[in-house]
Amino acid sequence: MTCQPTKTPPKDAVNIPALREKYLYERDKRVNTKGQSQYVRPTDETPVKDYTADPHKPVAERAPLSEEIDVIILGAGWGGTIAAYHLTQLGVTNFRNVDTAGDFGGVWYWNRYPGVQCDNDALCYLPLLEEMGFTPSQKFSDGREIQGYCRFIADKTGFADRALFHTQITDLAWDDAAQRWKVTTNRGDDIRAKFVIMACGVMNMPKLPAIPGIGSFKGKMFHTSRWEYDYTGGSYGNPVLDKLGDKTVAILGTGATSVQAVPSLGKHAKQLYVIQRTPSSVDERPNPATDPAWVASLPKGWQKDRMDNFHRAAMEMFKPGENDLICDIWTEVARNLAAELNAEGWPELSMEEFMERREMVDYQVMERMRQRVETLVDDPETAEAMKPYYRFLCKRPLSNDDYYPTFNRPNVKLIDVSATQGLETMTEKGFIADGKEYEVDCMIFASGFEVTSDLERRWGIDTVVGRNGESIYDHWRDGPKTLHGTMTHGFPNQFFIGYIQGAAYASVTEQFGQQGYHSAFIIAEALKRGLTSVEPTQEAQDQYVKTFQEIAVDLSAFQSECTPSYFNNEGDKNPKWALFHSWGYGWANFQEMVGTWRDKGDLEGLTLKGAAETEPA
Repeated sequence: MTCQPTKTPPKDAVNIPALREKYLYERDKRVNTKGQSQYVRPTDETPVKDYTADPHKPVAERAPLSEEIDVIILGAGWGGTIAAYHLTQLGVTNFRNVDTAGDFGGVWYWNRYPGVQCDNDALCYLPLLEEMGFTPSQKFSDGREIQGYCRFIADKTGFADRALFHTQITDLAWDDAAQRWKVTTNRGDDIRAKFVIMACGVMNMPKLPAIPGIGSFKGKMFHTSRWEYDYTGGSYGNPVLDKLGDKTVAILGTGATSVQAVPSLGKHAKQLYVIQRTPSSVDERPNPATDPAWVASLPKGWQKDRMDNFHRAAMEMFKPGENDLICDIWTEVARNLAAELNAEGWPELSMEEFMERREMVDYQVMERMRQRVETLVDDPETAEAMKPYYRFLCKRPLSNDDYYPTFNRPNVKLIDVSATQGLETMTEKGFIADGKEYEVDCMIFASGFEVTSDLERRWGIDTVVGRNGESIYDHWRDGPKTLHGTMTHGFPNQFFIGYIQGAAYASVTEQFGQQGYHSAFIIAEALKRGLTSVEPTQEAQDQYVKTFQEIAVDLSAFQSECTPSYFNNEGDKNPKWALFHSWGYGWANFQEMVGTWRDKGDLEGLTLKGAAETEPA
């Protein structure tokens, strides 16, 4: 079935100059000069529990470990799980995953709020489907299926029983004499690892808004990634929140999590206040079941073809005549533009002309989204406040069929705090917005994660020091300096997975997976050759960073026009950890480059120490 372009308002009905002014006005209204300091990490000192506390599973007692190991992987989410898979495939089995969670899954272990689902096509998002013989049950997998599949990979590949859960690494230090990483944890472990893979995740560290008076509130508070069903009623997978029938509840935030949780809260709470700084764009969400027979009929390599199709739609552009295999909100702009160009015989366009055409379609799609709000939300004032006035990828595009209709319930009220750049104050009884106090029994924070903030805020590790005691936090104070986005000079045998100076891909699990494979390849080669350490030379790193910067696509103008979000680190004009700051020649070019580098076999650009090599390659 061919995916058709959507029906959007005609071009002559979209006043781009007026909308551009409106977009900037809405952005300026929300920009807060405090930036990332608007948020704090949950700790023992904050009113919400320390982020290491697990409401889902009791901590099993165990004796501290003291051991030598080949590889330690920090994280058991997708990055850590796929890295472990590739290590195993390459014959490296003496490793452990370490995670503060109680099982594999990363954010999908922690996120158990009502309605939790992936908002990406599961046939793209869930990795290694062909290798594992696994078929997701529907287009958008729910959290239970995703976490279970992550665990399934670990079980089937054979590394599940070596993981250390409910364990926080506190210190990482390179011992140059021993050629090992000394790893200590909050469980008293003393581990000496030859190699370390930092698969710390991109949505692993919850954040709280630093609201004045938050400590004075006497009611119940929790973060959505630590949902407390004992308080709300219901259970994971059965979100009948029957204990909220006599409760007034507020949820702060209107991003991906809130959009999924609000329908259940609105259905069960006596009164629900939804506190919004910036509205999300929320499209319809058809979620058909996956036909296993259809998946079985697909040719070998189908998942890579599907992911590449999704990547071109979401981050680049369809090829002439290419069909949209995904057919959802993420691919709409590219699909509609491709339909226009196909109708014109796909004319040759300069980059400037192409971007102008894409911008026009972007405005049309966002106008369609604003009209959708008007159609589904009865109260005109509420509908106007919920309209997204920004470019398509300024905030994460979302889909949900029940979110907008929930605001037609008499017990649900939107609290728009855009004029004050967020919630002003909390009190003993609730919160104050626009001079009025709202009394609530429970405050739920759907305030997200430390995605693009500084490393210290994200990793939760007290010290990470390389050669000569240099801290990685200082080494990367102004942003990453790497070779291939994977290793950095001065930190031997250490590998990084994440949005770190590599190539960005629309399916984050594939991006992290390829980083995991590249890391696993180098580790396997080093062990095979009897090397004690591998590390980028300063020269090779400098050249890579220089090239990376020279070919980078300048997104600063676009980002500066966007409303504050984790995409631009709360309004940074040039965020050093921006998600989309990646290899300028694109994903395919980057994979070809590092693939050729691996095929050469000499580990060019790395200093190799040990039996096989003593000089830079």
